[in-house]
Amino acid sequence: MTVRNSHAEQPLAVAATVLVATVALYMALVAFGNITDFGTNQEFVRHVLAMDSTFKDEDLMWRSIESTVVQNIAYIAVIAWETVTALVLIVAEVHWVKALRGGDLGRARRLGTYGLLMVLLLFGAGFIAIGGEWFAMWQSETWNGLDAAARNFVVAGVALVVVLLPGDVRQSR
Repeated sequence: MTVRNSHAEQPLAVAATVLVATVALYMALVAFGNITDFGTNQEFVRHVLAMDSTFKDEDLMWRSIESTVVQNIAYIAVIAWETVTALVLIVAEVHWVKALRGGDLGRARRLGTYGLLMVLLLFGAGFIAIGGEWFAMWQSETWNGLDAAARNFVVAGVALVVVLLPGDVRQSR
């Protein structure tokens, strides 16, 4: 069974299309920037993992990772996640555009959901939880990316809500 886009759902589909496109563009630019300007955010990851600008609390410093090999592996993993996320969202966007023309809304929603969940995992679990709490990034005045991570998490969350809003959909065979 294929879910087709109805005229009553058109404004919702347009909103979802624009939001998915915005997040897809953002993630593509982030991945591109990290690939073409590898060193800039590599420094960020290095300092966060090393915890070298935190309060240096003895109870927390055992968590720090000073190995440049492990730091680079973590950074490359982040870039790979960003790249795959951008690609999933770009494919989702293609399906959203097709859905606006009467195409398969279900496929657009599924792919959009997967891509947006990947963004939420990166910024929520990766940067807010692991970077912010485990590596105490919140303590750093210099290497604190929590505000940016929170903004990205909220934008992706809002987009996900819009993507998943129920509409007046017809089932076609």
